[in-house]
Amino acid sequence: MRSSPSIVPTDRLDRDVYLVLEDFGARAGCAWRETDEAETDLETVIRLILSGEYTYPVRIVAFNAIEGWSRDATSDVADAVAQRAIDTSDEVSAALQAFIAENSTKAFNVQLSLPLRGAA
Repeated sequence: MRSSPSIVPTDRLDRDVYLVLEDFGARAGCAWRETDEAETDLETVIRLILSGEYTYPVRIVAFNAIEGWSRDATSDVADAVAQRAIDTSDEVSAALQAFIAENSTKAFNVQLSLPLRGAA
């Protein structure tokens, strides 16, 4: 039997979405970062945190509007970021190290690499 593509439209929003609350300092305070729809999946958020796009993440919220749920995903993301940094030997800023220390639910026995002072 020949299969044909479904005529039922797929909803591009029927997926888990991750948003980051970032601390911009005492004068500006915290704000939910404006982000492109395509950059709200877990893998992209982890990559952006590790790359320094999110310098001072405070909270990460996950939701799926179609399924009707939302939750605080901060600890899960902190665990994933720490594990990815260990696996890839990525350098971790002091702010990111603090985020991981404050929010991770796992004990990471490996020292995360901090950037050297004065290194370009």
